Amino acid sequence: MDRERLTITLKKSVLAGVDRFIDGTKIRNRSHAIEYLITQSLTPKVSQAVILAGGRGLNMRPYTFEMPKGLFPVGGKPILEYIVELLSQYDIRNIIMSVGYLGEKIKDHFGDGKKFGVKVTYISETQPQGTGGALNLARSIITGNTFLVIHGDILVDINLTDLISFHNEGDVLSTIALTSVVDPSQFGEVALHGAKVTRFIEKPLKGRQTSQLISCGIYVFNKEIFNYLPKKGISLLEDIFPKLAREQKLGGFLFEGRWVDIGTPTSYENAIKKWGKRK
Repeated sequence: MDRERLTITLKKSVLAGVDRFIDGTKIRNRSHAIEYLITQSLTPKVSQAVILAGGRGLNMRPYTFEMPKGLFPVGGKPILEYIVELLSQYDIRNIIMSVGYLGEKIKDHFGDGKKFGVKVTYISETQPQGTGGALNLARSIITGNTFLVIHGDILVDINLTDLISFHNEGDVLSTIALTSVVDPSQFGEVALHGAKVTRFIEKPLKGRQTSQLISCGIYVFNKEIFNYLPKKGISLLEDIFPKLAREQKLGGFLFEGRWVDIGTPTSYENAIKKWGKRK
């Protein structure tokens, strides 16, 4: 990356604030800290997110006969509430929530979002549309060129500002958040070269995996992503990722925070252990 040397004069109090960002790993020194802070201030803000919360939770039955998976409690509050709090923490307060099965219970809990410090707009699937179809339903109310999409059945510690900045710095239409697991066969296996995803395999055959990197169910999209989705009917976001990877339009952001997918009773138990006791 091209750089140009500059000489600047700053107040000691400002430098003290800059130095607090230096951790020796992510931010290596004062120069790096100043560049990081300037980059953050110039990064276009993302204020809108779509939460995909319309799944039927078939793997969590019989529990999901009475309650949508997103309302399962962890540490005294629903999974979806953690997601809303995460978005609000990064000033993403315009939330589109895609609901379907038992969606009225989610609406009753969140209402218009005011009591959570956000604005919630709902789109409802009368029939399951898949992750891509659900996003299509939100197309007309997505206002910005760049927006966030997050699955409504995960718990995650991630710096969304870093994720969005990473996306904006790359020449891509989409960036997916990545983590590593021992067995990727239940998730989307990802191969990464530099900052770009070179291969995406949804649910790879057990024992045939070549990477332990997986998609976490958090995406940053440019609005052009709708050109890759069918205009109507059932579709999956996971089906368009291989094409984006082949076209070198898919970024991969590897983060270090905790992540749990609430897909099975075992993973739900794991989530309670990891998040239920956090201070």
